[in-house]
Amino acid sequence: MDVLLKESLVARTEAIVRERMDGQAAGHGMDHVVRVLKSARAIQSETGGDRVTVELAALLHDVGDAKFHDGVERSAEFAREILGELDADDELVDHVAHIVDNISFRKGVDASELSLEGKIVQDADRLDALGAIGIVRTIEYGAAFGQPFYLPGSDEAKTGVGHFHEKLFKLKGLMNTDAARRMAVDREQFMRQFLDQFLSECDGSY
Repeated sequence: MDVLLKESLVARTEAIVRERMDGQAAGHGMDHVVRVLKSARAIQSETGGDRVTVELAALLHDVGDAKFHDGVERSAEFAREILGELDADDELVDHVAHIVDNISFRKGVDASELSLEGKIVQDADRLDALGAIGIVRTIEYGAAFGQPFYLPGSDEAKTGVGHFHEKLFKLKGLMNTDAARRMAVDREQFMRQFLDQFLSECDGSY
């Protein structure tokens, strides 16, 4: 596939994803996808790998997010559907679908081994859960799904503060690439400073 066709494929895919994800929020909307795409491009420029595969997987990684499809993850299915409609070659479709199906944190030990391109997109997705954006996304998710950000004295309830410790502060150690690890350091440090300040302001206020 020549350069112009590759660029056209990426652009047409983005247009379809924007249409499908219109109105999808809770930290998993098109704004998230655009940030993941930007980070993936930055990591790929340093790490290598096929740029088009990285860009397509970044664009499609949340197009069928389970939170918006009755708890069923459909991103790989939709990725195949969209790329098939755009006449992408079978090998590329398979590669992108495999990435989309295996990058999520919740997949855990059940995930299949990722290619370099998959590791890049996984890192970019995880980076977007850190830093100032990660804080806002946690609060947005809680607001959308009725989860409080903080409940003092409760170890059982699901909260945004609990999410920091259960997942977000683990992400830096799970990064695949040196480029992403460097980005993650500053973002995690900011989150820890925010959480320390938040809890210090809450202390005694209840």
